[in-house]
Amino acid sequence: MRSLKIAERFKSIQVHALSSSSETNGGGKTKPHNFSRHKTILSWSKSKFSNNNKTSEFANLVSLQLPSTDTIEPTIEPYLKPVNLVETLAELYQRIEFCSSQSEKVSLFVELFSVLYGLGDQKLLRRCLRTARQNAEDVMSKVVLSAWLRYERRDDELVGVSSIDCGGCSVLECPKKNLENGFSPFSINGHCQCNEERKNETLNNDECLCLSDEESDVLFCVGNEEIKCVRWRIASLSEPLNAMLCGGFLESRMGKIDFTRNGLCSEGMKALEFYSRTKRLDLFCVNTVLELLSFANRFCCDKMKSSCDSHLASIVENVEDALILIEYGLEEKATLLVVSCLQIFLRELPNSLRNSKVVNFLCSFESKEKLENLGCATFLLYYFLSHVAMEENMVSRTTTMLLERMKECGTERWQKGLALHQLGCVFLERREYKEAQRCFDEAVELGHVYSIAGVARTKHKQGQPYSAYKLISSLIFEYKPVGWMYQERALYNMGREKGFDLDFATQLDPSLSFPYKYRALEKVEEKQIKEGIMELDKFLGFKLSPDCLELRGWLYIALEDYDSAMRDIRALLTIEANYITLHGRIRGECLVQILKSRIQKKNQADCWMQLYQQWSSVDDVGSLAIIHQMLENEPGKSLLEFRLSLLLLRLNCQKAAMRSLRLARNHSSSVQERLIYEGWILYDTGYRDEAVKKADRSIEIQKSFEAFFLKAYVLADTNLDPESSSYVIQLLKEALKCPSDGLRKGQALNNMGSIYVDCGKIELANECYNNALAIRHTRAHQGLARVYQQKNQRKAAYDEMTMLIEKAESTASAYEKRSEYCDREMAMADLDVATNLDPLRTYPYRYRAAVLMDEQKETEAVEELTKAIKFKPDLQMLHLRAAFYESMGDLSSALIDCKAALCLDPNHAATIELYQRIQKLNF
Repeated sequence: MRSLKIAERFKSIQVHALSSSSETNGGGKTKPHNFSRHKTILSWSKSKFSNNNKTSEFANLVSLQLPSTDTIEPTIEPYLKPVNLVETLAELYQRIEFCSSQSEKVSLFVELFSVLYGLGDQKLLRRCLRTARQNAEDVMSKVVLSAWLRYERRDDELVGVSSIDCGGCSVLECPKKNLENGFSPFSINGHCQCNEERKNETLNNDECLCLSDEESDVLFCVGNEEIKCVRWRIASLSEPLNAMLCGGFLESRMGKIDFTRNGLCSEGMKALEFYSRTKRLDLFCVNTVLELLSFANRFCCDKMKSSCDSHLASIVENVEDALILIEYGLEEKATLLVVSCLQIFLRELPNSLRNSKVVNFLCSFESKEKLENLGCATFLLYYFLSHVAMEENMVSRTTTMLLERMKECGTERWQKGLALHQLGCVFLERREYKEAQRCFDEAVELGHVYSIAGVARTKHKQGQPYSAYKLISSLIFEYKPVGWMYQERALYNMGREKGFDLDFATQLDPSLSFPYKYRALEKVEEKQIKEGIMELDKFLGFKLSPDCLELRGWLYIALEDYDSAMRDIRALLTIEANYITLHGRIRGECLVQILKSRIQKKNQADCWMQLYQQWSSVDDVGSLAIIHQMLENEPGKSLLEFRLSLLLLRLNCQKAAMRSLRLARNHSSSVQERLIYEGWILYDTGYRDEAVKKADRSIEIQKSFEAFFLKAYVLADTNLDPESSSYVIQLLKEALKCPSDGLRKGQALNNMGSIYVDCGKIELANECYNNALAIRHTRAHQGLARVYQQKNQRKAAYDEMTMLIEKAESTASAYEKRSEYCDREMAMADLDVATNLDPLRTYPYRYRAAVLMDEQKETEAVEELTKAIKFKPDLQMLHLRAAFYESMGDLSSALIDCKAALCLDPNHAATIELYQRIQKLNF
């Protein structure tokens, strides 16, 4: 490659980076860069990338430089980050266990959500929100939590789904049920009956119309019109009206009463008379009901006010209506109407934050004060709004204002601490360092220790690196060290000390990407690009991080390995479709178009062949990239988007997987296909029964592989009894009769073999696995090894796993599984390799700890588990460590681990049993 001279720059001491817009001087002020010599590729995205200009555009990459070790830095994470997560979880579980107040339980589960957010487990977070919603009593909490659950599923991206649609699934997410006050423990897990209730309401309303008129005995005059009324019915609406019409006032003896100046027009008075007899409002226009609401407030007609409030709340259907009606609701103190309008705003997120009128209302201090008077300005409301705003645009004014409102509504220390920490993160991103430092300082005073990292960073940005270094060093000495502390201190260190801190950060927490990126760039600056790529390979081997994929892609470009660069950029775009590389200077899709001129073109048939090869070699990153290319060739192909979602789920990219699944649903070509994808969405968000119903409806329309497979997969996700196992196997057999490709049939055969092994039908399992291997489903080697193990052929099982290791690109799980089929010494060696390849896998730590425990090395066994729990508080590891503590007689530590484990899964039977046993021993 003659036009791209990136490698030439490595002859200098270091790679000099350009920041996205400005650099900072010692005082925290910013000065603009001179970009006159550098062409930004963002402007190129407007071109159509014709063959004539691709070469010149590719040559312009020479002006875009890699970051350097002097300029990269990790972000301050904008969430709660306890110094000791396990103890924090245990303390939270203790409070939940002994909490009797429903509203307090809601707050505790939201706090648990905040504490667990840093773990990134979407299913765990959804369960926290769902449990909080189950315990909610007041309509405001119900509305917010229901909308939050909907947002996490991103139903706004589903074509044809209205924000006020119930969907007929769970009561927890029904917009109508949200507006009902009170806690109903027997209905929270039920299905919504909205459609049936609407039918019943129609019948009842028709009956009401048949009421015969009573003889009127008083006339109300409004202007020139006289309305006949029944005195006692009007009087029964409130005490003031009763006193006026039936008490000692003059009107009690009048047959005709002038009511012109009481806020009702003639239509309003007719509506009042009709309501006094039928208690119905649904026949009147909105303006008339608003008149009745105002009249009800003036004359203390509490029941009528409640009826008006409920009726108006039930008819709010869109943002425009909500913007108008919420002002009336606030003026007339109609709480239900206000909450219903807020519900529309929340269920339309994130789109409603792009409406300036909605933003102005939600962000203003005056609106917050008015909402507060009705009990609607809650911390939960502004927490949710801020959460969405930060995901949309971290540095926007909207985000800042919503966080300010969130801080003002916070009543507990953790709430104010979280709001202040997030404000600090926003100001830091906006380079307003003094404001950021102030927020971080206040968060630290409220007990959020991690905010000290924010204080140190802002000091560093303001030219006080030594002060920042001392601050983090004191933190390390004061608390049990964790990875992020050493990572942060490394920023303010130099030379060997910096390298030591980063290496120790990786040792304490291998899930931190920054140390790998730093070491990779160090190699690059030493003109060792391949070694830099190898450093990134270590991290990407167990965690797909977009920033690491991006950096590796650029290093491949420097080596002129454009195929590998394209693979990484395409894989990156499957995780974050709108990713912009090089600090916001070139769109990922734009870079793909530029790189196309340097690689061989592939048609769709070539892509399918390559996908089979990569699937067979268990190359998940390569598979992501090729599916991205196939979608480029056939945009909107639902089958490919679905396959992409399955791959992303396997790689623990849950948000990206759900996005692909939504796209598959939106682009489905038939109702039968759409039902399948809707079923997968429901299953992945915890609605198993509803997923099975979707599969059944799809099968009724047309039998298909995917519909049968979906139903079998969902039903198999439980402890199967023999009868259920037989049914699931039958479903998989039906699936295999339907047309599909080898990739999916291999998966079905593999799943069927697993169920046969569980049922003890070894020969049938053996046949399934061999059939799967015949169509290149390489993962079936693992199942076949299990078959040999069942036959007591450990050597054959070991050899089978060795074949998988030889074929697969990703081998950590294979080494882990092979360890089960050899002696202890060889098993330990395999598990060490597995940990080296993927330090986030928990089985190796548990195995090594169990071995140490067998050797009566109790302290070392606990240390082995503790090492992993520090960066991955896994349920199984916490349970095992609690059992170890129990056997050692350290009951207090055992209780802490049990409580923390039950925070992660409150229904884990083994931990519940252990917890109860330790409690008895402890007292």
